[in-house]
Parts: sequence; C-alpha cells; structure tokens
Amino acid sequence: MNFRIDNLQYCNWSREIFEINREAGLDAVHVTTVYHEDYDEFLIEIEKWKKLFKENSDIIFLGKSFKDIEKANNENKTAIFFGFQNCSPIEDDINLVEKVHDLGCRFMQLTYNNQSLLATGCYEKIDSGVTNFGREVIREMNRVGIVIDMSHSAEKSTFDAIEFSEKPIAITHANPIFWHPAKRNKSSELLKVLGENGGMLGLSLYPHHLKDNTNCTLESFCEMTARTAEIINVKNIGIGSDLCVKQPDKVVEWMRNGTWSRNKNYGEGSKNKSGFPKQPKWFEDARGFENLETGLKKFGMTKEETNGILGNNWFNFYKNI
Repeated sequence: MNFRIDNLQYCNWSREIFEINREAGLDAVHVTTVYHEDYDEFLIEIEKWKKLFKENSDIIFLGKSFKDIEKANNENKTAIFFGFQNCSPIEDDINLVEKVHDLGCRFMQLTYNNQSLLATGCYEKIDSGVTNFGREVIREMNRVGIVIDMSHSAEKSTFDAIEFSEKPIAITHANPIFWHPAKRNKSSELLKVLGENGGMLGLSLYPHHLKDNTNCTLESFCEMTARTAEIINVKNIGIGSDLCVKQPDKVVEWMRNGTWSRNKNYGEGSKNKSGFPKQPKWFEDARGFENLETGLKKFGMTKEETNGILGNNWFNFYKNI
C-alpha cells in the first residue's frame, strides 16, 4: 500500500480545498492551526475545525495516529493532523502540552522565526539554543506523543533539539541552503545529523524557499531532491508543501508580525512584494503531487524512492509518534 502525505498546509480551508486534496490522492495532511495564538485562541480554532469536520465528514476527519492514515486510504478520505507553527498555545505552562495533545496536536514548532520561551528562531542574530524550559517541554512532548518541529528554528537550537529529544524530530517544511540560501532553509551539516538520528525533512514548495522563487522549475526541484538524498538518505525525505491556497494577504502579515511588533516585518518578501508569492505553475495546489511523481521518476528516482518521498516515508515516521 502506498500513501500520499503533505506534511504542511495552511490553506483558507473550504470544501473546494478538501476536494482538491482528495483529487490529489492525499491520505493525510498536517495542517497549521496556530501561528501566534495562545491556548484559549487555539480552542477557538478547534471549534472552527469541528464545524469543518461535521460539514465535510464524507472526505475529511481528525487524524491522531498512523492508523488513521490507513483508514483514510481505505475510505478515500483525508486524515487531518493538527500542528502548531509556534509554541504559544502552551504559554509558560508545561501541563498544557498534554492538553493540546488530547485536543489533537501532533506537531509543534519550538519557535516561529523569533526567540521563544523554548528556543531561538531563524531570524534572530544570536542563537542561544534550546532553553531550560525547552528541554522540559521536549521531554514532555516525547512522553505524550507530539513531534518536535524545527522548521523555523535557528541552527544551534535545531542541533540541540535533535540531541535532547529521545524521539526523532522533524523539519516539516524547508529546503537545503546549498540550493537556495533562504534564512529558513537548512545546512547540509544539519540535514546529515537530522537523518542520522531518524529525523524527517519535508521539502517545501513555498516560493521564498525555492531557487528562482515562483520561476523555479520542476527539474530544478527534482535535482535538488536527488542531491539532498545524498546527504540525508532518501528514506528521511518527504513533502511539506507549505501551501497557503486562497489565503488573503492579511494572513501573511499576521504570520510575520503577530502582535509583537509595530513595525512591519516582510520576512523573505519585501515592501513591494509583501503578500503571498505565486506558486510555480507545476505546483499551484496539491494536484502538483502528480507532477512531482513524474519529475522524480524522470530524474532517476526509483518507484519505491518516489513513493517514499510522496508519502510512505512520512507514514513510517508517523508510526513512531
């Protein structure tokens, strides 16, 4: 049995997008439910998702383990797994880690670009690593079954997380720096250690993470994937597209600024291009998985390797959450 998994989307959720994901054959999607929201605000997001599950029960349901991915595959549905792109919902209370897990959270980033109570984000000038509270939270996440996600974290903090975690961690949506030197992309040294410790890298399709941005070619992306497999092992690579389909530009402003700044932060965009960048034409939404399959095989990936990258590797990773 082969699976199709996109391990990061933050779309403007609707029946249309759920149907697109089904058309793409996605058995599971890890969705962002939080950027800067606190615990109470996360509860509001949960209520929104309850409504979505009820209205679209024929094609989506809340996933909590790898068994739900198998169920989705058998029932032609998509299992939705909740994740946080920041640690803000646990505030400064370690007891909230288990509570958010009980509500469905299965992935949590220790930081979102900036310094948090747990670790350092990739936009900070000084990376002080994982904090004392961060160590305690990592231990608790391991205990309850939430994956440590370091996609937006700085390098030392990520090395620390790999070292301190008793379970493999994930970088759910990023690409290697050797291909494109975005602040959010990762060094070859880090990717090597990630793979050696059983971690997963979800390759991102977000234009600011791509070589040549919106103009990135499928061939370039597939070549990068093959080169990355020489560093981290092909079995440790998946897709975390970071799709933000139909999100209004005000959302990316919230992602970048939250409530912590009066000055506008444009991230890896610019004042003249402050909104969401356009996706490459070969990956405008999840139906681009078909193009990835064709491109990877054309570039010399075996059928087994291709199926691994497009979902089976994430499925195997989910077994150990």
